[in-house]
Amino acid sequence: MNITIIGTGYVGLVTGACFAEFGLQVTCMDNDEHRIAALEKGKIPIYEPGLSELVHKGLSEGRLSFTTDLGRAVESALVIFIAVGTPSQHDGSADLSFVENVGRGIASHLNGYKLIVTKSTVPVGTGERLRKLIGSLVGKDGAFDIVSNPEFLREGSAIEDFMRPNRVVIGAQSPQAIAVMRDLYRPLYLLETPFVLTDVASAEMIKYASNSFLATKVSFINEVATLCERVGADVQVVAKGMGLDHRIGAKFLHPGPGFGGSCFPKDVAALVQTGQRADCPMEIAEATVRANSTQRARMVSKVRQAAGGQVQGKRIGVLGLSFKPNTNDLRDAPSLEILRCLQEEGAVVQAYDPAAMEEASKVLPGIELCENSYDAAAGADLLILMTEWNQFRNLDLDRIKAALKSPVFVDLRNVYEPSRMASLGFHYTSVGRLTPPI
Repeated sequence: MNITIIGTGYVGLVTGACFAEFGLQVTCMDNDEHRIAALEKGKIPIYEPGLSELVHKGLSEGRLSFTTDLGRAVESALVIFIAVGTPSQHDGSADLSFVENVGRGIASHLNGYKLIVTKSTVPVGTGERLRKLIGSLVGKDGAFDIVSNPEFLREGSAIEDFMRPNRVVIGAQSPQAIAVMRDLYRPLYLLETPFVLTDVASAEMIKYASNSFLATKVSFINEVATLCERVGADVQVVAKGMGLDHRIGAKFLHPGPGFGGSCFPKDVAALVQTGQRADCPMEIAEATVRANSTQRARMVSKVRQAAGGQVQGKRIGVLGLSFKPNTNDLRDAPSLEILRCLQEEGAVVQAYDPAAMEEASKVLPGIELCENSYDAAAGADLLILMTEWNQFRNLDLDRIKAALKSPVFVDLRNVYEPSRMASLGFHYTSVGRLTPPI
């Protein structure tokens, strides 16, 4: 079966490479000529473990190709996945202009029955909107179906998530569309992967509801962490006790500087907007957004307090910039807002991230980028652990302490044990835990 993926961003590229691994003939289309030229040479524009190897394999075995020719990509495929961006607009709603432009392009090259699948995260009603748009352009003779097949790929483990998902959601109306989608995902039936077959609107809602609920868990445990600090409790013990209840679960109960990335902030904001338009306020989602913003401000206060009350003239070292480990994604990362605030208050920031240095140079003007963790600590008045990359979990703490101007360590991911840090002579601050005196 021939399929086309329109959009070679994070979702599109992972989807295309994984479907090629399933044995399908995959064409990935994008109008960015430089990106396509690089991909044809096997150069991957994003950092995702295992993706480069999968793309090279697909290319070498002839199952994966790249093009800027929309007409060829549409005409040669039975199934067309739309995986373009749906960025937030100023009011928080999703910008569907890229999706609609792709819909118009597909309509202009429709040469037979096509299954058009939205992989992009789109608000409820987008599938119907797309059906009407394409239908108005191709008329009664145009044969196509619209399917919603939302992605649930976690950056840093996207290949595993695609190859061994905890569920596949398919929103479709026609038996033909369902049959084709089942055939696409046939390899997953051997793994007994659960399939949720539903209508298009419900599939669209599943994506937003899932991400908003996970974001709510993050904001909730961050608020609990603040309360723990006030009353003398340990949030890690509290979270463990909560997580052992299977109705709650342990995941996303890790306190820190707040959620970020390309999905949670955008999707929660879009859910809020959808509720407003339907005259159904999403009050919990709105509170989640507010709590996340407050948490970032709290982290700035923590740093300020650790620095002695103010950061003006202080040199601050930072370990990690990406919104989570194993990605170079800085979109809405907590580091951006926190570090900009510290810079505005007069701090000099020097930082190291294992994968996001190039991106950081574009979006964090004035930051000094370092070669490694110890360079980031060198001469700094304090050190912030911002992102919990594995290599930051086993630092040579004696070397870190020697490199610092002052032994002040602000751990925003609770990687280290307070008692150990105190015994090593650090003035240690974490999230939701009390630090014993040195």
